[in-house]
Formats: sequence, structure tokens, C-alpha cells
Amino acid sequence: MPHRLVELPLLRRLKPGLHVYEEAALNAEPGLALLDEPITPVDAFFIRNNGELPEIGEERDWTLTIDGEVERPAVWTVAGLRQRFETVTVTAVLECAGNGRSQFSPATDGLQWRLGAVGCARWTGVRLADVIEHAGPKPSAVYTGHHAPDRQVGKPDKPALSRGLPMVKALAPETLIAFAMNDEPLPRLHGGPLRIVAPGYPGSAWQKWLDRISLRPFEHDGEKMRGTDYRLPVEPLRPGDKLDTADFAVITDMPVKSLVTTPVDGFVARTGDRLKVGGFAWSGAVRLAAVELSCDGGESWQEVPLQPGEGDFAWQRFETEVSADRAGPFTIMTRARDVAGNSQPMEIAWNPRGYCNNQVQRVRGAVTD
Repeated sequence: MPHRLVELPLLRRLKPGLHVYEEAALNAEPGLALLDEPITPVDAFFIRNNGELPEIGEERDWTLTIDGEVERPAVWTVAGLRQRFETVTVTAVLECAGNGRSQFSPATDGLQWRLGAVGCARWTGVRLADVIEHAGPKPSAVYTGHHAPDRQVGKPDKPALSRGLPMVKALAPETLIAFAMNDEPLPRLHGGPLRIVAPGYPGSAWQKWLDRISLRPFEHDGEKMRGTDYRLPVEPLRPGDKLDTADFAVITDMPVKSLVTTPVDGFVARTGDRLKVGGFAWSGAVRLAAVELSCDGGESWQEVPLQPGEGDFAWQRFETEVSADRAGPFTIMTRARDVAGNSQPMEIAWNPRGYCNNQVQRVRGAVTD
């Protein structure tokens, strides 16, 4: 029986509200109504895989190897990490770089995510910096390389994904080797027993099923770290332009974004109703500044108060009400802005792999008499 068919019953039992994609790898996302909580429940969290799910045994048997450009290579058990290093919790948004890819025109290659490949969770583990510093990084170390046992579908000799981080991010205090999610042991579907947590970076950098970290003297060249994978062009490109992979850079910062979770597309209100609008806004490396709302096609915008988030890398809730004054089509839009002045564009900034779509969301409904 194909590996994916074995996983589907488990997924549908644990995450009954998710849309499962017809892909060889197991990928699924929730409808936006399921994302209407400050901390996304595990059963509503999206799933992204580049290959087959690996066979995972008992946590007590799992080991993590630290090698490469270090003075003291080491092998850790999960229990050993817990005993030796301080346990910390970071609340952070995890978003796939391809979230919203289905909105690109012309279409690009890759999984055609809608807008639900994102969530905000509490991640608990040990600081990656503490583990690296214990191993004694050499001055030659400039990048980490992360490894896991998952393999490409039908190609058991080829890793599905092997990403890494520049040392400045690897040593940042928010970057973790996590073993828990939302105060529970890290689920297998989300990378348990160990995964990387790299707040602000795309989900591909949050390596799941982590079993080896190798410090490199150059930018890591593992699977999905080369060519145009998880990279953006350094200069704007148009559909049909000739591509030179030398003109692409690794995505290290997810763009500012907002998401309306209520109401959802297709809503119906009556004339005179006060319609509740709610959702979340977040940013990558640059702090979130504000969210604005428009109900007139972007002709005018009104700032909406932001509620505090659980730390610098969590999303922030916004809630307001709008008047349904007249019958007919009714569209709600929100636009987030960060402290550097970057804001969501009205239209997609096209790129050939369909990454980092942060265009203004349009929630369309109708007002009836």
C-alpha cells in the first residue's frame, strides 16, 4: 500500500477539518474559520511535507548529532538535551513560503496552497545557540545544515529536505530545537520528536524530525537549498523572463501580512447589520506596526486596533465591526504595515516559484435587504 494511504486515516482522525491535497506527499491546510484563535490548536494546524513521512520509533531512542565545523562533536538524546540545557518557550508564527500560491497568475509550480498554510503556536525546547556553543563552533562556521530521515517519494536514497540557517540566526535567542508544541510533546506530524524553530523564517527552515546538525564553512547546499528552491529573485522578474539562479537569494524574512478569519468568503449580512471582522497580523524580522481596513475597494482605509501578541514573533489579533449599509456585493480588505514602512501590496509581486504572497486579502460576501 502506498505510504501516503497509510497516513490518511490518521490525519483525518487527528485533523478532521483540514483539506488534504492530492499530492504524493501528505499536505493539508485548514479553512480560515479554524484559524480564529490566538494559539492555533494542533488539530487545526497545517501540514507540509516534501517527501514521505519517516518511520519514528520511541523518543528515548532518538538521537541528535552535532558535527562539522565544531571542536567537540556530540550526540544527544532528547532526555539529554532537556537535562543539560535550559528549557524555553517561544510563541511564533509558522508559515509556509508558498502560502497563497494558488493566487498567482500566471500559475507557478508547487503546491497550490490557499491561505491556510500558517498558524501560531507555543514552541518549547532548548536554544540552538546553547547546543552549538557547547560543541565549540569554529571560526570557519558560517551556516548550519539540518538533516532528517524523511526521503523523497519513491526515492529512498534521496533526502526530502535539508535546509539550514546562517549562523547569526542559528545563534539568535528565539531559535530553538523544539520538543513540544502547545505544551504537549511535539506530534509526529509536526516533526516530533525534535524540530528546528526559526521564527520569522519560512517554514522550510524549521526542519522536522531533526537528527543531525552539521556546521558548514559555506551556505548549506542540502536538498531544497539550491537553484530557485525557497529563494526569491534579487531583482523583479516578469513571467517569461529568463532565469539565472545566481540572481536568487535564500528567503530569510517572511513579509508583513494580515489574515481575516471571520467572516469568511461567501458571507451574507442584512442591511443595517453590524458585521464583526476579526483576524490576525504578523511580520517576520521587522516588528508589526498597524493594520488598516477598507470596505470600499481600497479607496479609504481605517486603522484597526491591534491586541498584544504573546511575544515578538506571535501574531496579533484585530477585531472591529463594520456597517452593512446597502444591499449588494460587499468586500472586506485588511492591510498590515511594519515599523520599517513595508505594507501589503494590493496585487501580488510575481515570482517564478510563487513564494511570499502577501497581497491584500479580499473577503467577498453580500448584503441583502
